[in-house]
Amino acid sequence: MQTAPPSSSFSWATGDIAVHRIDETALPPQTGPWLLPGATTDVVAAHDWLRPDFADHEGVLRIHSQTFALEAGGLRVLVDTGIGNGKTRANPAWHNMQTDYLERLTAAGFPPDSVDLVLLTHLHTDHVGWNTRQVDGEWVPTFPNARYLTSRTEREFWAGHEMDEARTQMFSDSVLPVEDAGLLDLVDAPDHGVDVAPGLRLLPTPGHTPGHISVQISSGGESALITGDCIHHPVQFAHPAIGSCVDIDPAQAEATRRELLGRLADTGSLVLGTHFPPPTAGRVITHGEAYRLSPVPAVPRLSP
Repeated sequence: MQTAPPSSSFSWATGDIAVHRIDETALPPQTGPWLLPGATTDVVAAHDWLRPDFADHEGVLRIHSQTFALEAGGLRVLVDTGIGNGKTRANPAWHNMQTDYLERLTAAGFPPDSVDLVLLTHLHTDHVGWNTRQVDGEWVPTFPNARYLTSRTEREFWAGHEMDEARTQMFSDSVLPVEDAGLLDLVDAPDHGVDVAPGLRLLPTPGHTPGHISVQISSGGESALITGDCIHHPVQFAHPAIGSCVDIDPAQAEATRRELLGRLADTGSLVLGTHFPPPTAGRVITHGEAYRLSPVPAVPRLSP
């Protein structure tokens, strides 16, 4: 069992909305070279600001799996659902995981039955895993009172895509049970985005997958953005051309990343990375011909 103290969570304030980081697990060091092959140790080591939080002193990336929980417009919202427990996975680091994620989510004030809305940035294995949990040998929705939302473009792409055995398994245990329960809603996300709750907008950020969306939070004149996988790691702030080995359209992914970073740079908007290690969040600052992430520390919240 991979554990963390369930009595605390960490959050950032965007106006009146507190965004809580719900930790699942730190991913092993070999994740970086596999996921972002262009982020060699020499490339990473050239940027002092990445150390020690985002990379170690040898230039090896630190990468985490986490989700975010918040309340907006009277709705209790979860953004992505991580890798999940007890699932058959081709990636050894994700296979049959056993974490206390649900205890951490509950300790942060979001017990599964209380969640109203689950926003899925895309339908990759490490973002849909806690969609379901096993009960009496069956995979059932973890959040039975929630509507699960993802992009219509995303779901329709996978419906017409020839999937290998690993992805077929993932859909079988983590997507189809939610659909079969009638809980999955598909939304159209035009270029300017679509509002799904007061202060919450889904923005299309395609490339990693065709229907990938990011989540924009607005409250009290402040804004934040949860990246999903349009940006995997802060090294991509310095090198937007570095892409992921699993980007479906690498050129589109890079264009999306450049446009997004350029739009956020020097605005004060908070960026929260779904795979960024602690401190997890920060502001985009122009740095030379590219950008860097200026960290914003989280505030611990102790449960009563």
